[in-house]
Amino acid sequence: MSVIRSVGLLACVWFIAGPQAAWAQRAQRTQHPVVFAHGLAGFDKLLVLDYFGDELGSFVGDACDELLELTCNPFLNPGQKAFAAQVLAFHNSDVRGLDLASDIEGVLATTGAARVNLIGHSQGGIDARKAARVLAERRGRPVVDVLVSVSSPHRGSPVAKFVLDLNPTVTELANLLATVYGNIIYEAGNDGFAALKQLVYDDYDADDGVITGAKAFNQNHPIDPRYASHYASLMTAQAGLDVSPVFLLVQKTVYDIDGDGYCVDDCDNDGAAGQGDGIRDERDDDGVVGINSQQMGPRLRYTESLLGLGSVSVDASLGAVTDLNAPGPAQMTSLSSVIDQDHLDVVGFGPDLFSERSFYAAIIQYISQNE
Repeated sequence: MSVIRSVGLLACVWFIAGPQAAWAQRAQRTQHPVVFAHGLAGFDKLLVLDYFGDELGSFVGDACDELLELTCNPFLNPGQKAFAAQVLAFHNSDVRGLDLASDIEGVLATTGAARVNLIGHSQGGIDARKAARVLAERRGRPVVDVLVSVSSPHRGSPVAKFVLDLNPTVTELANLLATVYGNIIYEAGNDGFAALKQLVYDDYDADDGVITGAKAFNQNHPIDPRYASHYASLMTAQAGLDVSPVFLLVQKTVYDIDGDGYCVDDCDNDGAAGQGDGIRDERDDDGVVGINSQQMGPRLRYTESLLGLGSVSVDASLGAVTDLNAPGPAQMTSLSSVIDQDHLDVVGFGPDLFSERSFYAAIIQYISQNE
């Protein structure tokens, strides 16, 4: 039977018999609920679209636990508990992390669970470290079990500094638009400048009376077993025509990150720890974050499956980043296990053949094996 006919048959089974009949392989259910933390400018649900969505905008954490449910994730155990958090769209991770901790408290109260697992995309992976520390200090024990970041700028993003360095009129306008947008989709209190200063590695402005940046945040909210039992990260990068049209336009006309050079600090003053290798137009970033910024704890490898559940495992060749401000040369430059997706592809923005359902189910399977 040809591949096309096989896919067509599976599609018929999906729509006629329901998703649970079509897919036999599912991720093992986690002991503790999984909470998804969105990135900058994000939301839990906006109109009909979920931030952590598939190509149709449906929540990837929605298990198929109802009869003839079609928008759910068939790769999840029907008993899997997963929730999408909502924090301020634009602010620093101290503020957003407190917001996230409050959401997690709500999940604990609703489910009766004693602990949770966290999956954070982009800035959400940084917020998650703040939330983990806050919750541990409130309760005198770790509340977060497994914390996985996806495409997170743990050591800064050159895009943040690029925007802050623009003409003041442009940055003021951008901040106004961000604030209005954030206030509309969630609540008042958004601050675009605070968000961007969070995502620059060093303190952006020595004269504003506030120490900002990823470097200081990492010192205050390190990888620490007192706050979470297990940390890990997945990394993304694309280059050339493989990147989405939006990122390609930005790269070709505005700014292209040079994100695969090693240096402990921000040696080329681009806003992220490390330095470029002098070649911008290559597979060293995902349009927003360079690979020199993304690894936290062990680097995870995602292996896709054509139609079934993918798998996530530890890439043992590079070792774990235990000090977020001092990764090794290979950890800041190696493309080993880097996923060929741009920064937003992994949360369902942009048409492609990447299965967000399988991807996040595989992460949940990994979490279940490391709780």
